Amino acid sequence: MKRLAALAVLALVALPAFAQDQTISELMTKHWKTSKDFTLAVAQIMPDTDYSFKPHPEEMSFGEVMTHIGMANANYVARAAGEKNPFTRPKESDKATAIKFLTETYDYCVQKLAAISNDTFGKMSGPEGRQMSGTEAAWAGFTHAAHHRGQAEVYLRVKNLKPPAYTF
Repeated sequence: MKRLAALAVLALVALPAFAQDQTISELMTKHWKTSKDFTLAVAQIMPDTDYSFKPHPEEMSFGEVMTHIGMANANYVARAAGEKNPFTRPKESDKATAIKFLTETYDYCVQKLAAISNDTFGKMSGPEGRQMSGTEAAWAGFTHAAHHRGQAEVYLRVKNLKPPAYTF
């Protein structure tokens, strides 16, 4: 057992040597670009006539989910960058509006993430007791988008539409 624990510690210590020499900014940008492409692919599959679809009255409509993703993305990344979110959630959530909003907010996120320094990623922000670093804010946004994109995929399946295959 001691030998196994020693090997585990050795693996954790050696892991950085095998990691690619990328900045936090480069890693975040890479994965947010993938998130953008995949989220837009999900958004494109739902017909415009079904953007108001809700599988249950208490849920957001498909279009509302899409605009929610865009707004939250911009909120999280603006926080990571130490800025105020420059976007306002659109009043409409039809297909054209939602896709335009998603595209604009993801473009903003990718641009901001590409420009954030490691120092900025390390800065803490937020209310007392709920502070997080810029890295945590960017990762929380990425996770939030994945959560709601998964919700949107369920909406597609309820409509007998096949979601796109995920590419990493």
